[in-house]
Amino acid sequence: MTALALDGVVARYGDLQVLGPLSLELVRGQTIALVGKSGAGKSTLLSLMHQHWRSRGVALMPQDLGLVPTLSVYHNVYMGGLAQRSSWHNLVTLVRPYRHDVAQILPVLQTLGIDHKCWSATGELSGGQRQRVAAARAIYQAGEVLLADEPASALDGPMAETVLGALTQTYQTAVLAMHDVDLALRFSDRVVGIADGGIALDQPTHRVQASDLLSLY
Repeated sequence: MTALALDGVVARYGDLQVLGPLSLELVRGQTIALVGKSGAGKSTLLSLMHQHWRSRGVALMPQDLGLVPTLSVYHNVYMGGLAQRSSWHNLVTLVRPYRHDVAQILPVLQTLGIDHKCWSATGELSGGQRQRVAAARAIYQAGEVLLADEPASALDGPMAETVLGALTQTYQTAVLAMHDVDLALRFSDRVVGIADGGIALDQPTHRVQASDLLSLY
């Protein structure tokens, strides 16, 4: 079953066309790995997806993470659920978080090994820790579809696998832009390769080997 689709979309910077026209169908329950060299258009394609699908329960984990450095880890994760609470509830939690909200967020932080930083200012964390905070926020948001731009790029092997495992377990339908080919193949059902502003490869993961993707880099 088709979850979401793009049809003949184009991206331009000024007069320069940098992506498309291209069409892409996302099947419900499927994880797509977007692969390709830096500057190929993976981030631009994710941005187009978000623009077209944002009203359909889509969670975005951008490459710049979109965190507020002066707020605690807890509050940055809590922002993933702002739409699920009243404005009054959200305002109060800035000063005094509710116990039941903390009880929901702490297990997510524990899964990602960041619970000991719950009340630390996010701006004081390392790059890898901030990436885990952004992943925790996406997990807490729990939308229908995840769009993630390099969600594990700042993490070592075991932690990268932990984060990707948690994200793909939470979101059965996802598009992950990834530079690490081995991780892309391990955590996806389908591989879409981007080159020269278009789709150069679109195959089920079980038909693709890492060596098949070298021409995209």
